[in-house]
Order: sequence, then C-alpha cells, then structure tokens
Amino acid sequence: MKVIPSLTLAVVLVCGAVQADDWPQWMGPQRDNVWRESGIMQKFPADGPRVLWRSPVAGGYAGPAVAEGRVYVTDYVTTDDVKVDNFDRKKFSGTERVLCLEEHSGKLIWKHEYPVQYGISYPAGPRCTPNVHQGKVYTLGAEGHLFCFEAATGKVVWSKELPRDYQTKTALWGYAGHPLIDGQKLICVAGGEGSHAVALNKDTGEELWRCLTSPEQGYSPPKIIQAAGVRQLILFHPRGLASVDPETGQEYWSVEYEASNGSAIMTPIHADNNLVYVAGYSNKNMLVELATDRPAAKMVWRDKPRTAISPVNVQPFLVDRTVYGFDQSGKLTAMDLATGDRLWQTSEPLDAKRAVGSGTAFLVKNGDRFWMFNERGELLITKLSPEGYEEIDRAKVIEPTNLAFGRDVVWSAPAWANRHAYIRNDKECICVDLAE
Repeated sequence: MKVIPSLTLAVVLVCGAVQADDWPQWMGPQRDNVWRESGIMQKFPADGPRVLWRSPVAGGYAGPAVAEGRVYVTDYVTTDDVKVDNFDRKKFSGTERVLCLEEHSGKLIWKHEYPVQYGISYPAGPRCTPNVHQGKVYTLGAEGHLFCFEAATGKVVWSKELPRDYQTKTALWGYAGHPLIDGQKLICVAGGEGSHAVALNKDTGEELWRCLTSPEQGYSPPKIIQAAGVRQLILFHPRGLASVDPETGQEYWSVEYEASNGSAIMTPIHADNNLVYVAGYSNKNMLVELATDRPAAKMVWRDKPRTAISPVNVQPFLVDRTVYGFDQSGKLTAMDLATGDRLWQTSEPLDAKRAVGSGTAFLVKNGDRFWMFNERGELLITKLSPEGYEEIDRAKVIEPTNLAFGRDVVWSAPAWANRHAYIRNDKECICVDLAE
C-alpha cells in the first residue's frame, strides 16, 4: 500500500528537477539567447524530431513568442508578389495580423488585423517578435504600427503609428528594433528629430521621454547594462553608439560610428563590465571601453575588415572573451573580443561546400551546447569553443519559403520554450518536440 505514494513522490521529484521556461520575447526571458531548460534531447531520433502541430500563417520574419500557454506570432497577408529581395522601396498593399495560438495545439485563440501599405525592402512581413509581459502583449509591425493588447483576449489597450507620431520615415528594411520593457517603460526605436528612442508608459502608451537624433532608425534593439555604478541604456544607431539614462533619456556619452546602408542591426555586446562591441555591413566594427568611475566611453579599435565579426541577420554570442557569430560572408566565425582577431571560420552550419553571403543561422546556448536554426529550415545541435566547431546532429524541420540573394531561405528566429521549438516560415508555424 506504500508503493503508490513512493512512486508518486519519485515522479514529482524527477519532474521537479527538469526545468521548463516560456520564451516571452525576442532572445528569450532575459534577452540573452540562453535556453535554460533541462531535459533537452542530446541527439535527434533517426527519423528526426516530432512535429506536434502545424498552424497556418502568412508572411513574416518575426519569431514567435511563447507565454502562459499561448503562442503569439505576427504576419502579413497580401496578394502581391513579395518574394523579392530587392533593395528598392516598392509599394505593396496588404494586412498585418497578430495571431494568438494555443500552445499545446496550435489552434487560433484570437487575431487582430489592420491594413498597411509596405514601402520597404524585403516586404514579406513584420520583423519584431511580440513581447508578452504581465498580462499584455506588445507588437511592432514592419511599418511602425505599435500595439498593446490584452494577452488573453486580444483587446487593444493602446496603439501608435511611429512614423506618423514622430514625423519620420520607415527605415529601408522596416522597423526591426525589438521594443524593450524596463519597469513601467516600453522603450522603442522610433526615429525622427530628437526621438530616435522613446520611452512610453507600457500600460497607457503615454510618452515619458524621447532622445537622440539619427539620420535613420537602424534596426538595433535597445539594451540596458550596469556600468560605472549606474544603469545605462545603450543605443546603437547608424551614426553612433550612445548611452542614456533609462529613466530620463538624458545622454551620458556617445562614440561616433558610420553604418553602411544604415545597417546598425545587432544588439551591442557587453563584456567584463567595461567593453561594448558593435558591428555591421561592410566590415564596420568597433570595440568601446567604458570608464569605471563615471558613465563615459572611448573607442579601443574599429573596422578590422578581415578578422572581426560583422553580423547581418544573426545576433552574435559571447562566451568568456570569445564571440561566436555569422559574419556577413555567411561563415560562422569565432573572434577574440579584446583584439578583434579571428580564431576560426567555417561554412558548415549552412553549406559545407561554400559560404553564402548573408548566410543565416540563429544561435541559442543550452548547457554546454549551441542549438542553431539555419536558413535551410534545419535544426542543428553543436558545440563551439575557441578551438573550433563540432556538429553533433542536424534535422530538417520546415521548408524555406522566402528569397534572398537568389536562394530560398527562412529567416525567422525560433522560440525555445517548454522543451519545444516554435518555428515559422511564410506558410506555417510549427511546434517541434525536443524533450529528451
């Protein structure tokens, strides 16, 4: 008679030892691309991981967010042919949507849609992952339509149109700087004179402050760090790297930078409390050293064309003093942060035979392994070290449905939640079981 309680207790203890987490925003719960769950498979089954469900969606680059039993994803519905990778601004008419799905089944719970005319390059759909926080979900469309919804019902709490409200023009590749929640604030890259970044009351949409001017928004999400004993909001834009007080928007310091094609894209990497690294197209890269006694900064080195990582679509990852990331050449590269020297390069995560320009594979760290999702629709289990790249396994899970540089691609970062991967292309969102 005592066996059943003992077995029950054993199950509870085993289950309690396995950590599971939501993925409520871009780059995960702490916006650091660390997947902290345990109980993840070490290799794929012979026939690949199971796809638990498929739900139809339309076009977009925005990754899903997963929180409290729901999956949120944004897309763009149009009859226009948007499978183009031009760099010109052409007009496309359609409807942006915000979809809320059941996490366990993929069934639609609610949707919100609104008409929008695109005038951007790569016009497949929205770029920014939804941000779910304290019963609300925040979304930012490719043309700057910003919404706050009740997460459970889809009721609109407040909304803004950033180009209209801040008298600016959408950047060439659309709004892509994922908004950041900090306390009561929703911090957004808006654009316009004196309003490169704005802080809004997350519950009402009321503006709290605005700061900085840049000729174009760029695409880099805001980041808050602790340095010199104070919290600093780091803003990477096409003409510089700047730090402001996140409570007031008052500038602390700035260092000049000149982005090629306005392409300030990556989130700044903060290391050792006093180093910040940024980079972009055309081998524009820069390491900045922060003062330790006051908010200030100086440039250490810049523009190392043959060694430093200059990322395009993929956020690089820092481990100790080594940065791992996909260079604009399409090669996975390891770089010594202090010197900018390259440790190694490989094209294997995408194509072992040749590198492809702007080659894309999104990285997350789980334990001692890096998981990747590449533009060919493959999941990879790998290990990265200063000595080299080791591939453990890979499996195809979804089809590439868009076009870039003459090849078929899927350029959307997955959500890694509750031992599943939630992945979308321009036709479907899928849930992949990765439990051990």
